[in-house]
Amino acid sequence: MTVVSMLQGKSLCVLNTLIVPLAVSVFAVPVGIAAQDSQSWRVTDAMFPAGDERKEELGRLLFFDKILSGNENISCASCHHPFAATGDGLSLPVGTGGTGFGVARETSGQLGQQVFERVPRNAPALFNLGADDFSVLFHDGRLAVDHNQPSGFLNPAGDDLPSNLESVLAAQAMFPVTSAAEMAGQPGENAIADAAAANNLAGADGVWALLADRLRANTEYVDLFIEAFEHIDSAADISYQDASNAIGAFEAAAYRCTDTPFDRAVGSDGALQQKSWKDSLSPKVIRGEKLFYGKAQCADCHSGPFQTDQSFHAIAVPQVGPGKGDGADGHDDFGRERVTADAADRYKFRTPSLRQVAYTGPWGHDGAYNSLVDMIKHHLNPVEALENYDTSQLVLASRPDLDAQDLIAHNDPAHRADIAAANELERIPLDAGEIGDIVEFLRIGLTDTSCTDLRRDVPQRVPSGIPIAD
Repeated sequence: MTVVSMLQGKSLCVLNTLIVPLAVSVFAVPVGIAAQDSQSWRVTDAMFPAGDERKEELGRLLFFDKILSGNENISCASCHHPFAATGDGLSLPVGTGGTGFGVARETSGQLGQQVFERVPRNAPALFNLGADDFSVLFHDGRLAVDHNQPSGFLNPAGDDLPSNLESVLAAQAMFPVTSAAEMAGQPGENAIADAAAANNLAGADGVWALLADRLRANTEYVDLFIEAFEHIDSAADISYQDASNAIGAFEAAAYRCTDTPFDRAVGSDGALQQKSWKDSLSPKVIRGEKLFYGKAQCADCHSGPFQTDQSFHAIAVPQVGPGKGDGADGHDDFGRERVTADAADRYKFRTPSLRQVAYTGPWGHDGAYNSLVDMIKHHLNPVEALENYDTSQLVLASRPDLDAQDLIAHNDPAHRADIAAANELERIPLDAGEIGDIVEFLRIGLTDTSCTDLRRDVPQRVPSGIPIAD
């Protein structure tokens, strides 16, 4: 197991960042996609919400402000930081109580605020989640647009979720603050943690009301809310769902990254833009694109304009970390089955988008792979990769009691056999050169260079006055 230490002489600890100069270029529309069907591969402004600068600015400040955590020691950005491609560079996050940023984050805990466990799933990237293609979020899809629900969303809080949330991103922002491991803290540490432990989310003294009280007590935030929302005239009008709507608006605007060579390949008329595209890209990228949409069968799941079918698949990724309480010993994670209660969905997880994927490692629902090459190799022969998995590639902040939990599930042969039996992918033989070509397509073709340096998103200060740095 990898023990992560501070990188000498580095203040920004970013894992697996591949800075590659990208030529302005155009691609062929994916092989097999007819011109008349290519509209389904186009990204348009209509897919994203209209901008609202005041709401987005409020959301930006809230995103970086630790005032939204129970112990005021962690923000949304702690696990979804611009310096780490909207992730944290770790296989599994260290939530409330941790100190430090990214791969240098430590688990020793702050005085009276202990790291109880690792967050059991990898912190997903936020790129393009504001597009209306994304109607389902979380690795297991437990949050989904559903107009038959009172709130408009199928969600873990059921009818407690308010009905005035503007987007699935806004709805998502309601939940990390309720998690003991992520942002709320442990019972006895603060009132928000106590409310979360009692599953009191929407009550007058519930998690969301207590957080709204904090915001109402901050005059700078009150002014910002009044400016951003027409229905807010005073502090008394502020609710936590307003904060979530602002955070969702910020994420949708800030992390839209859709100016890639792939995007420039598909014309508005659906015709192929073939002029000089082969001369603008390396042969490796061209070969990688053809493999991705052909022999390698990547697009069977990684389809559509954002390279995801928005569905769930079991691909036998090794189970590492504390798990989600499933199985006989509680160290398993049944994935989609936790939402549907259907055993056929066991070990299925949501297909991630591949935009900016060269920057968003570690990969897998639990960050099992710290190499994009190895993640691709796993897809080509999942069962063999599961049996031969090298646990030393895990990027985990070390603490003996946490380390002892990390491999309990994976080291159990019966558990590995269950994961292997659920695998949906067939073996696909590719050589090292072909794998390298696919990597080149991913890191060149699906990278928007305007989103490789996101320092612009980090504010100098936040209204609470709490230091932004972790």
